[in-house]
Amino acid sequence: MSETSSEFMIRPAVANDVPVIFELIKALAEYEKLSHAVTGNAQTLKEHLFGTRPYAEAIIAESQGQVVGFALFFYNYSTFLTKPGIYLEDLFVLPEFRGQGIGKVLITAVAELAVERDCGRLEWSVLDWNEPAIAFYRRLGASILPDWRICRVTGDSLRILGKSL
Repeated sequence: MSETSSEFMIRPAVANDVPVIFELIKALAEYEKLSHAVTGNAQTLKEHLFGTRPYAEAIIAESQGQVVGFALFFYNYSTFLTKPGIYLEDLFVLPEFRGQGIGKVLITAVAELAVERDCGRLEWSVLDWNEPAIAFYRRLGASILPDWRICRVTGDSLRILGKSL
């Protein structure tokens, strides 16, 4: 995968991209008012993207040699479809590069991978206050599922639950 327009290029991330991807993750967290939630680091991200057991993949968007956006995703599984799916964890384009179609090309590239890999679906979450993103996703044909809620266990609660048996 290497999609190019006159303004930008989309390509798979490589290990040397990790520091800038981590900076974009921090920019995304700031945009979502969640900077306090970023407790990881670039070294761990590198291990999880490119180590002996990769947990996720990423693609990046470049404009004139500068990384301006990324998509990070991983497999999930649908028992009802009995097929893998792709979960898009993060999609982010720097504010000054929005409106140029970069986000659309990034998410389209992930969808293309899902089709190539015979996945049954592509899923992601969006914050309920992020109306620009919700409108963008609806224009792409995404359904915003009203009846589903994300359940999450982290930190001490996860450790307690993990040792409860």
